[in-house]
Amino acid sequence: MTNKREKLRAQVKSRFYYLFWGAATVSVFVGQIYVGSGYRRMADTNDAISADINLLVETLTESFIPRDESPYSNMPILQ
Repeated sequence: MTNKREKLRAQVKSRFYYLFWGAATVSVFVGQIYVGSGYRRMADTNDAISADINLLVETLTESFIPRDESPYSNMPILQ
């Protein structure tokens, strides 16, 4: 009889077990949200930097190539 009682007690989880794994699950979830939001901010910053670099390159190349001598001078400008 005691052997059966010991097996039953070994299979019953204490509430601390569930509290620990619940807290671990919540912390992992919150960490994933935090990392994801940081990644999104980094991507937005990279997009802004890339747009600034593209604008700088376009400005520098336009100032060196006169519009009449450019191979694309006869193309219409779409806006």
